Amino acid sequence: MIPAADASWSYLADTVMGGVSEGVAEAEGGAVRLRGTVSTENRGGFIQVRTSVNGLPDDARALVVRVRGNGEPYFIHLRTTRTRLPWQYYQAQFDTSSDWRDVTLPFTEFHPSGGLLPGTLRPGDIRSIGLVAYGRDHVADVSIAAFGWS
Repeated sequence: MIPAADASWSYLADTVMGGVSEGVAEAEGGAVRLRGTVSTENRGGFIQVRTSVNGLPDDARALVVRVRGNGEPYFIHLRTTRTRLPWQYYQAQFDTSSDWRDVTLPFTEFHPSGGLLPGTLRPGDIRSIGLVAYGRDHVADVSIAAFGWS
């Protein structure tokens, strides 16, 4: 597992396309914490913290993330060499609790955001990993301490 504190993370929100969601991402105790309010007003609905990677091993079968949160479901968004448009990604959902836990997300559970992307995700093509609060009006509070693959 790669400690989240060892990666460079960038925050982004739906405000880049006119949405009104608000949030912040900050380092906290070796983890990265994403907090805020997600709003679907103005066709918005996400806040995200994302880190770049240079592909995963071709024989990797799943992404593993160490996370905790406020009991809400959250998402991992993967961008690849094939996701050229800002709204393209592969997405998998996971649940959170107030305790740290390792969540294993098989690559077969990641679904493309639209019909223009291939249905099959290739680990070597992955270029970023995003922790995302998405898709509905809610208060977000989720942290990632580490990520890796199996």
